[in-house]
Amino acid sequence: MRTARTKDELRRRLEAWRREGARIGFVPTMGALHEGHLSLVRLARERADRVVASVFVNPTQFGPHEDFGRYPRQPEKDATMLEAAGCDLLFLPGVDTIYPPGNATFVEPAGAALGLEGACRPGHFRGVATVVLALFNLVQADVAVFGEKDAQQVAVIRQMVRDLHLPVEIVPAPTIREADGLALSSRNAYLSPQERQAATVLYRALRAAAELITAGVGERRGDEVRRCLREVLASEPLAQVEYAEIVDAETFAPVDALQGKLVLPLAVRIGGTRLLDNIRLAVEDVAAGG
Repeated sequence: MRTARTKDELRRRLEAWRREGARIGFVPTMGALHEGHLSLVRLARERADRVVASVFVNPTQFGPHEDFGRYPRQPEKDATMLEAAGCDLLFLPGVDTIYPPGNATFVEPAGAALGLEGACRPGHFRGVATVVLALFNLVQADVAVFGEKDAQQVAVIRQMVRDLHLPVEIVPAPTIREADGLALSSRNAYLSPQERQAATVLYRALRAAAELITAGVGERRGDEVRRCLREVLASEPLAQVEYAEIVDAETFAPVDALQGKLVLPLAVRIGGTRLLDNIRLAVEDVAAGG
């Protein structure tokens, strides 16, 4: 596996692959990699001849009181893990590469970006959309893989690709979980043993809501599903709920009557750590569950 730190190094390698007719896959990350990230690399390998992964902790998607400064950084370990997973090229840019001096252009997404994370973290999706567009322009991949754990992010990126006519296929990858259901996340490293145990309440809440929708005749009232989510989350004293919703899978607008493809997204603080999780459901095929 090779490493590129500048856009010129990146482009030289990509141009050589394109001359060979290679299909290029891309996995953007913020590092502190775990099995969830590596599953994205393996999926990209299935869809492409060459795989590029980026590691860049993007400052513009963090708010002023968030964890940018302490976000875990382990580039050497990340590189070893990426190579073992089948990555061909690691793009490890500095801030000045992604945001050149004098940078003054940003993407302002609306639509799927407006609620939930967009409301709780003003400016977050502005930073996400801007960095992803910059990376897409630098890598010019044929296919890009994103994890479904950040379901709203996937919806925002798909919306941007559609609206700006970007020539890249977006492939979502299933959430990877621990044996007890906790979704893998770089921020899980912040949890104390007691908090780690408490964090299992997120998946318990999601499963309870999914069972409510799929069992028997099936609940079709959005407010009843929200009540179920919050009731289970309230059973854990360490859990502080920011949102527990049921939304349309494409627009991320809250739904009142359950129909079509849906997402149940959660944002919950366990101690000082903010965790996200979700499951997807299609009410036309309730047997598929989450």
